[in-house]
Amino acid sequence: MPTLDWIGKQAVVNHHREVPYRLIHCDADLSAGNPEAGNLLVQGDNLQALRALLPYYAGKVKCIYIDPPYNTGNEGWIYNDAVNSPEMRAWLGQVVGKEAEDLSRHDKWLCMMYPRLRLLREFLREDGAIFISIGDDEFHHLTILMNEIFGTNSFQANIVWQSRYSVSNDATFSVSHNFLSVFSRNPSIWKLTRNRLQRTKKQDKQYSNPDNDPRGLWRAIPWDAPNIRENLSYPITTPKGTIRFPPKGRHWSRTESQWREIVASGMAYFGKNNDGAPAFKRYLSEAEGVVPSTWWSHEDAGHTDEASKELTAIGLDLPFDTPKPIRLISRLLQIATAPNDIVLDSFAGSGTTGHAVLDLNKQDGGARRFILVEMDDTIAQTVTAERLRRVITGYDKGGDPAKPVAGLGGGFRFCRLGAPLFDEYGDIAEAVTFPDLAAHIFFSETGAPIPQRAQSELLGVHQGRAVYLLFDAAHAGAAREAAGNVLTPDRLAGLPSPPEGFEGLRVIYAEGCTVSPDRLRAAGATFKQIPYQVEGV
Repeated sequence: MPTLDWIGKQAVVNHHREVPYRLIHCDADLSAGNPEAGNLLVQGDNLQALRALLPYYAGKVKCIYIDPPYNTGNEGWIYNDAVNSPEMRAWLGQVVGKEAEDLSRHDKWLCMMYPRLRLLREFLREDGAIFISIGDDEFHHLTILMNEIFGTNSFQANIVWQSRYSVSNDATFSVSHNFLSVFSRNPSIWKLTRNRLQRTKKQDKQYSNPDNDPRGLWRAIPWDAPNIRENLSYPITTPKGTIRFPPKGRHWSRTESQWREIVASGMAYFGKNNDGAPAFKRYLSEAEGVVPSTWWSHEDAGHTDEASKELTAIGLDLPFDTPKPIRLISRLLQIATAPNDIVLDSFAGSGTTGHAVLDLNKQDGGARRFILVEMDDTIAQTVTAERLRRVITGYDKGGDPAKPVAGLGGGFRFCRLGAPLFDEYGDIAEAVTFPDLAAHIFFSETGAPIPQRAQSELLGVHQGRAVYLLFDAAHAGAAREAAGNVLTPDRLAGLPSPPEGFEGLRVIYAEGCTVSPDRLRAAGATFKQIPYQVEGV
């Protein structure tokens, strides 16, 4: 298999494994709507954020959409699209070393993308797919990179999206498109689970009923097909007596007995004069959705000017030159997701992906969940989170109270990345406090944020599990049993009781356990050792 090499590659090939797991802290003041909706907006570097989220969502995401920097060399872009920001230079210097001084902007882009794509692959379900918006500058590099990380069989399509409909008269070639590259985790499974697109009114107009067929609107489908097969080259007689054979270089699409069934059912069609080429009727009532094509016009998938107007209508300033329209993301979500799936966007920007998920859920009654990551703190709060907040609760279009727009419902939690959870030896880091570890353990065990800051061994109850933690950071290690960091029979007996009526499992995390398995079972409890059985080590 052809592979891509660049300066700095060896330094980043395994870097995704070296990124430390960090704590995730939710900020109720910056969250909005229903906190139990399961949606997250994480502010922080997306490499760090993906590593932090991996213990909770590995193998659970159905669809990933990302819109990474196109690396056009435009230094004026908000994210510094030459991959030359101070943060990126510092990261490259730390990870790549002195070689970073010799990197071209393409080398830098590849160094930035490689570990992120490696982590993103781990999030996908076996029937999942990733859609990547990209331009001409890195399109060719991205394709080879994805083949290396996801496998050569993972490629599904390169969709050409008509992102602009106007022409730049001062350009050598007026660029009217972006690419949407599609790769799947397991191609054979994804092919069976991907959806067709809903039919449009324009497509339905292809059906008519000139002969008043009681079965309704229909369209004629030619009976011939490409190539020549002798067993499918039989004669067909029209109602006027003309004998028809397949056109030159073609054959009939099915057997002669199947054609007779078509005739017997009244579905045969020979044109308006009843003497043309054989065809059969396909009824609108039986028509399935439309197989997605690789050309998405702006009429079907929107354009960047439309996306800008969407942000303006919500009442937000526009810090992005080329935001993505809701219709573009909705279209790929219709193809790639079902109503209860998880969608991940680690280059969240203006938050179009989250908006599209909420909008699609409103349309079909689904409960899709989104995970968004935005690195810039100001953008995350004033654009991404604010956009989601307004579309969830409702807003005045363009700030005009006479044009209220109803909220889509739902909600999200705003989160930030905390300190690394584990030190270089795999032990709980000294800086980690009991509430910090408690929050991580509760989230990793239940998939939900801890209901309140932990103040006792009982962290909380969620969906039939009561989660406990025995941990005193000041006395971990040698003095752990004396400090109560070991689950002993006495400690088990003295643990706080779950709420009245609780009949589920008690999950107890501690540094050690001296309680017999039989006694644990009798107490309706199970033991998990820290740090080894904590997700994220």
